Amino acid sequence: MNNTYSFNDYPEVISIDNLQEILHIGRNAAYSLLKEGKIKTIKVGKKYIIPKKSIIEFLETAC
Repeated sequence: MNNTYSFNDYPEVISIDNLQEILHIGRNAAYSLLKEGKIKTIKVGKKYIIPKKSIIEFLETAC
């Protein structure tokens, strides 16, 4: 699966809003994916830092 072309418009570090947009999910679902470790992220204080690579890996393993 090679869907990296669809991520060209996004920066290397994705916000929670971008994550919702990419996956077409709501805010609660997005935070659940992060809290459950399904998408690898770094938490700094209350803020999540989401590498774009982590989202691509999540989608590759989900298929």
